[in-house]
Amino acid sequence: MNRKQTKILETQRLVFTTWDEGDRALAFALWGDHEVTRWVRGNEVLSEDEVEARLTQEIEREKQEGVQYWPLFQKDSDVFIGCCGLCPYDPEENIYELGFLLTRDYWGQGYAQEAAQAVVRYAFDKLEVATLVASHHPDNEAACHILSQLGFEQMHERRDEATGVMKPFYRLRKNNTAR
Repeated sequence: MNRKQTKILETQRLVFTTWDEGDRALAFALWGDHEVTRWVRGNEVLSEDEVEARLTQEIEREKQEGVQYWPLFQKDSDVFIGCCGLCPYDPEENIYELGFLLTRDYWGQGYAQEAAQAVVRYAFDKLEVATLVASHHPDNEAACHILSQLGFEQMHERRDEATGVMKPFYRLRKNNTAR
């Protein structure tokens, strides 16, 4: 791995690192692609300023909270493929939100499942998180399948503040994980 950022996790095919200011091109490749962000933001395209703000938010979250949606790279090629990680959801209750987003070229190859499974293990085993939550766009069948395979159970739907779309909301407790 040629990246200077801190390595957080590693799987059979992936390396998770941390975002830094030098990752603007990677951030735009992910959050600047409407086909990718439609699963998060609906039909709203992220502006250049919004992508910059997202990158800054991830860097600050790592500094403040010790977690972020970490950038993912193929282990054998160092090619950027997306991000997967955690965001505090209810820190007082030790609940974190799992999230994953891949660039288009890497959809349907099992990377999201592999990355999410590693983050679930990391959250429960290393961070000793009590509960994980997650949600996804209602039309994103792949995300629904991944969360189901990981043992998440759907709790209810909630309105996404950014898009106004009702999204399924899931929960996973440590004793329910599929490993």
